Amino acid sequence: MLNLSEERGRITARVSLSVEEKLKEAAELTGATVNQFLVQAALEKAERIIDRERVIKLTRDDATMLIAMLENPSKPNPALTRAFKRFKK
Repeated sequence: MLNLSEERGRITARVSLSVEEKLKEAAELTGATVNQFLVQAALEKAERIIDRERVIKLTRDDATMLIAMLENPSKPNPALTRAFKRFKK
């Protein structure tokens, strides 16, 4: 729920009449205004996209390999050793 003292932005969209009618019908069926319906639908979609992009999904084999690499890291190669020495200076 929005805090009433929170600053608000404005988003506008131009759509065809057929899209407008479909949105009005869907809003009416849910008991919301068109604006409420659009904001809620857009927010739900945005949250799904953000959640999807923030999560790394691994297969069981990938997860096993990752854990093994973390538990038993390989020794640094000469280039990494030189880079680390430069970084420390």
